[in-house]
Amino acid sequence: MPDVRLIQEAVNFLAGRCDGALTQDKKGFNGTDTHFGHSLAKQERWTKKQAAAALKMIQKYKGQLSKGGLDVEALFDGDEITYPHLKHTPTQKHTPTQKHTPTQKHTPTQKQEEKPDRAVATNKGLMEIWYKFNPETLKVVKNIPGRHFQDNNRGKYWTAPITTDGIEILKKAGFTIDPVLEEYLEQSKITMENMEEIEVPGLKKKLFPYQKKGVAFIEAKGGRALVGDEMGLGKTLQALAWLQLHPEKRPAIILCPATLKLNWEKEIKESLTTKDHVQILEGTKPHAITGNIIIINYDILNDWLKKLQAAQPKVLIFDEAHYIKNSKATRTKATRKLAKDIPHVIALTGTPIVNRPAEGYNIFKIVDKNLFPNWMDFARKYCGLKHNGFGWDYRDATNTEELHRILANSIMVRRKKAEVLKELPEKIRTFTPLELSNEKEYQMAEREFIKYILDTKGMAAARNAKKAEELVKVEALKQLAVKGKIKQSTDWIRNFLEAGNGNSKLVVFAIHKEVINALMKEFKDVAVKIDGSTPIDERNMAVENFQNDPKVKLFIGNIKAAGVGLTLTAASSVTFLELPWTPGELIQAEDRCHRISQKNAVSIYYLLAKDSIEYRIAELLDKKRAVLDAVLDGKKADEKDLLTALIESYEREAN
Repeated sequence: MPDVRLIQEAVNFLAGRCDGALTQDKKGFNGTDTHFGHSLAKQERWTKKQAAAALKMIQKYKGQLSKGGLDVEALFDGDEITYPHLKHTPTQKHTPTQKHTPTQKHTPTQKQEEKPDRAVATNKGLMEIWYKFNPETLKVVKNIPGRHFQDNNRGKYWTAPITTDGIEILKKAGFTIDPVLEEYLEQSKITMENMEEIEVPGLKKKLFPYQKKGVAFIEAKGGRALVGDEMGLGKTLQALAWLQLHPEKRPAIILCPATLKLNWEKEIKESLTTKDHVQILEGTKPHAITGNIIIINYDILNDWLKKLQAAQPKVLIFDEAHYIKNSKATRTKATRKLAKDIPHVIALTGTPIVNRPAEGYNIFKIVDKNLFPNWMDFARKYCGLKHNGFGWDYRDATNTEELHRILANSIMVRRKKAEVLKELPEKIRTFTPLELSNEKEYQMAEREFIKYILDTKGMAAARNAKKAEELVKVEALKQLAVKGKIKQSTDWIRNFLEAGNGNSKLVVFAIHKEVINALMKEFKDVAVKIDGSTPIDERNMAVENFQNDPKVKLFIGNIKAAGVGLTLTAASSVTFLELPWTPGELIQAEDRCHRISQKNAVSIYYLLAKDSIEYRIAELLDKKRAVLDAVLDGKKADEKDLLTALIESYEREAN
């Protein structure tokens, strides 16, 4: 005959493992039982009907219960449930005439063997809670998230995940805390408020003061942190600076969206002096892993999972971490499996996840599994969890200030651009390489162009007449490059808007009508455009909507038609998909987001097709921009035009 207390222990065990059936991980209740099971777990006393229903329900979970150490034979020994705790009245429990049996542990004769109430860390990420029973202490223990009662050959005690809140509760109640837990508590008190800047020897790029503090935070947290700085503040560089500090911690895996793989490779080469071998993984058919910094995108992670695990990585940096917000997604499951045995995990996301707590849970769990050990408890407290009759609804955000405090006091560093504005330059330019989807077509066209240059070399007398033909061929190459990167560019823009969580606006400049129309078709619900065909009244309306309508996130403009005279200061980020022929046009377009007499640090992104004519043009424009600055400073300038310089660069390479 099963004891009702044993049934309650079984239900509590299952509830503690259950994530509300969000994932099919064979842990806890299934989708049918989760509502009833969690409801029972929250109640201290059941009716006899509830006990009978609970016993019937848990029969399907025998395997889990057996593995969890519960006495399955006693639990399912018949259908008649016993209630031993109801056989004694309160007056019977503590009368002077009541004799103590050997099973009663706290007799006066045992007093010398009693130990103080204490909490002890285990090697399984749990703490054991031992205490002499009394109702008041029991209430204290029941306030600890994720606690579970244990009754085995070692005695009766409780276990709970190691969390700062749990340790603080026990300390306040007078428990003795072991040194491991004390150290955990001390480390959790390390916050950005008391963080000093750290120097990173050998790093090629210069860190801003706030970035030095960010690297120091990652270091202080033992390489397990969430860097949640706003977009444009250099999260990538902070993560790489930590890798520079620890060349011994390899292999390191960079997990990111496909559009950012080449950018990570570029940033590694431009930042680190650790002589790492960078390997970019492609495709869904795994092959040998030879790099000690491995870059892979979320979409193919599951296919490479076993290979990556076999490499025994020491560090995982997962960029745009909000990509794993959906617990049921394959990439989320694969990321969690990969991160499980990696000692150092750094998450990067500019999304303000505190505003959508449910989307951040997987990130928090991966960085610190003990911070919020139970999904249902987290969802009740921070996601407004409720059952709508069809399933669990957790799309709300509740107790957000408390959540932010807990994260800031444990794993997260987050700075907004406004907070560090004084440390930033007026403009921050970033060149982002993108893969060409038509690489073979482009390379063939470029080879023909180089042959044309060699065949016509030395025709200096006909240079002016030849320029028109050169320009046509260059434009053809430029359009092939844009054609090959349009999908990646679209993905990059979409990711930018998603990362801003609805709070960031973006200005995009292009040249050709086909490119502008393709972008408008993709983002028509959140975008406005201005090109040469836009009437004056529609131009004004487009600017007005972009500046004032929170639903309009994207401005798409032709560099000549929209690059001058417009005020687009609702955005502080500008992206170029195509490049003009003069640096003056570029600077004018950049300045559409710049507030006169007010510092706002404009982030400027150039999306360039890798190994294409776009890179040559960008480099030349950069040099010409320096020349333009020199002219403004009264210095003599090189009068050679950009097309001539571009052709000469091809001639030098061909020779």
